[in-house]
Amino acid sequence: MPANAEADAAARLAARKPISTPTPAYLPKAGSPLTVDRNTYQAIQQAPRTLIEKFVLPIRSGRAWKAPAGSIVRISTPEGPQVGDLNVWNLHNPRERFWASRTKQLYASHISTYDRLWSCLPYMRPLCTIIKDTLSWYGIDEHGGRVHDLLGTRCDPYINTVLAGAEASYDYHCHSNLTRAVLPFGLNEGDVHDVINLFQVTGLDEKGRYFMNPCPAQAGDHIEFLVEQDLLMALSTCPGGDLSLWGFGSDSEKEMIKCCRPLSVEVFKLEDEAFLDELGWQPAEKAPYRGNHGMVIPHGEKK
Repeated sequence: MPANAEADAAARLAARKPISTPTPAYLPKAGSPLTVDRNTYQAIQQAPRTLIEKFVLPIRSGRAWKAPAGSIVRISTPEGPQVGDLNVWNLHNPRERFWASRTKQLYASHISTYDRLWSCLPYMRPLCTIIKDTLSWYGIDEHGGRVHDLLGTRCDPYINTVLAGAEASYDYHCHSNLTRAVLPFGLNEGDVHDVINLFQVTGLDEKGRYFMNPCPAQAGDHIEFLVEQDLLMALSTCPGGDLSLWGFGSDSEKEMIKCCRPLSVEVFKLEDEAFLDELGWQPAEKAPYRGNHGMVIPHGEKK
């Protein structure tokens, strides 16, 4: 940097006025769609339920499944710490899918109980709501790390070969696992999107650089979602395992398998199917904006 530029930067920094504590841009208020009725959602979480599907994802694999509106999905760590990368779509219209970036803006960089996973434009509505999180105790650690990450995204083979070279090509990153998982449902690689990294602890250091810390989950820890629309969900058991040995390249992939464990998925329906109606719960409508964007389209050529 030229000397005059350095001096200008120093002068600007010295003249910078103190900034008061900022107010969150999307701070929820009473009645806001960002705020759920906790009594209602707690009642749903505690209501009697029946298991309708259960499966275990082996290490370094992916699987997709359908979850009807009003069902409850539990994702758990049956054998101990393991990170899972989750994708979510509207079952009937995969163009409506989870929007990690907007969800992060609406709530926080890491989310927990009573936060919602919102869909992309032009739909802009909750896809599912977290109703239980056994890692909610984690809070913020001494490095600024938090759990259930929206800062980052899925690991993928493209960045891996960029950073580690073509010889480090590897087919079981989360992006690849999710790609294989959705193929039977008529989707493809282009449908795989930014994830929520479940059970993953991340943060930004003093220079704003992304970091990952080991997963704090123990056997049996879990997170539960109330499904707000008919959904297709897909999960990858991250090849980084619990992230205690993570790195790039083939040597790291061989090392990381030592800390890889399965994940379990359970889908429940409420025993009393009228209970949701009694509580006044309904799937959210899409955003009411008409989508004109200031344009008026003529019907045809004028005389």
